[in-house]
Amino acid sequence: MTPDQASELTRNSLWMALQVAGPLLVVCLLVGLVVSVFQAATQLSDQTLSFVPKLFAAVLAGAALLPWMASRLTEFARQLIESIAHGG
Repeated sequence: MTPDQASELTRNSLWMALQVAGPLLVVCLLVGLVVSVFQAATQLSDQTLSFVPKLFAAVLAGAALLPWMASRLTEFARQLIESIAHGG
């Protein structure tokens, strides 16, 4: 494997990780923002009030996006195995 191939593989892997994790991170960010505004408006500062809704939203989003994420990762793995089989 040449250095160019290794850097391309690294770039593609990082891009795939961002594509798969991005939607979950955005959901957690939005839920965290809403909870923070609610906490600021009501002056509640309980740590579980910020953790539990984000956890619940992440589980729901993960369950909803699981088929899409699995298909993206399966396609990436298929392309990777094919490129290894073809020598680059």
